[in-house]
Amino acid sequence: MSNAPTPAAGHMPKPGSQSALRQRNQRLIIETLRELGALSQAELARATGLSTATISNIVKALSAEGLTTTHPTTSSGRRALAVSLLETPEIAAGIDFGRSHVRVVLASPGLIVKAEKFAPLPVGHLASESIATAAAMLADLLAESGIERGQVKGAGVGVPGPIDHRTGTVIRGAILPEWVGVNIVARLEEALDMPIFADNDANLGALAQVTWGEHKAARDLVFLKIGSGIGAGLILNGAPYYGHTGITGEIGHATIFDQGLVCRCGNRGCLETVASTAVMIELLSRGESETLTVGAIIRHAMAGDSATLRVIDDAGMAVGRAIANVANMINPEIIVVGGPLAALGETLLNPIRRGLIRHAVPAIGEGTTVVMSSLGDRAEALGAISLALSRRGLPQDRR
Repeated sequence: MSNAPTPAAGHMPKPGSQSALRQRNQRLIIETLRELGALSQAELARATGLSTATISNIVKALSAEGLTTTHPTTSSGRRALAVSLLETPEIAAGIDFGRSHVRVVLASPGLIVKAEKFAPLPVGHLASESIATAAAMLADLLAESGIERGQVKGAGVGVPGPIDHRTGTVIRGAILPEWVGVNIVARLEEALDMPIFADNDANLGALAQVTWGEHKAARDLVFLKIGSGIGAGLILNGAPYYGHTGITGEIGHATIFDQGLVCRCGNRGCLETVASTAVMIELLSRGESETLTVGAIIRHAMAGDSATLRVIDDAGMAVGRAIANVANMINPEIIVVGGPLAALGETLLNPIRRGLIRHAVPAIGEGTTVVMSSLGDRAEALGAISLALSRRGLPQDRR
């Protein structure tokens, strides 16, 4: 008996598979229609580079789903079939679970945010309690915005840790150890009564950069999230990269010091033990009357506090060293840094760049752009919306 997950379980098509190729072609057709308006099937073939047979098959499927309509027209004096993109009332939800928060966002296929809510969660929150909080927030948003539940065609969900996409289960190494072993897809589908598509938060951050951010044209991009944990989301050849089981970009567990501190993953000297916000808080709270917050660290850095700047510089250099190994392997066009320290801007980016240039092949280090994300702390939730839209086949505006 096969134990392969069903599409409703949030299964990610393998790159190069027929289903992945079909999804890419479908998105290409939708984006072309949204940008250029109604086109004949022959014009669509020329604009996309796809064969007329592929265009015909995908248009039939899109029309059956109510996403496109066709009508007779003429092209170069000949009768033809024009294809138009239909505006749809569908809504997608994005849910971002963090170490101490949950954010729920609703948006249209045109990437217009309709409503959103944020709520703090206690550190060490249990999956059952947090899922109940998210479900209540979603219900409140629908009521406040006048959106019917039936309009919500699916929800993308991000968690700060690796997810085995074969099973939809959170595995060891997550910032939320209380969630390890939880089938996040099944639990949320039961609670929300809609299709759920779950992913690691860094992967969703990367997806947000090429759908919501200013890097839509990037073909090879790394999104580096620095927070309580450190992870990297990969866009390779224009598409998210998930590897064999969906566990990629675990850069926070790259070894920086062989004799360093023991990490929560069980290894020693991982990047997270020297560069996460949790480590920065621990170092800078010594001698203080109360534990500092990330906000306090940012304020002290902006005020020029020497100890804070030293800790940030050391962390940035370590991050740059780790990301250099990734850059040497895949040669990305751009590395986008996100997470709660984004407000630091060049104060954090400069040491990351120095570490990258010092440890990468010179041509790669000097040719890779390193910038801060413009999406702030909404990136993961926005990426979750893009995930839900792509998995449900809804048109997504990437202009």
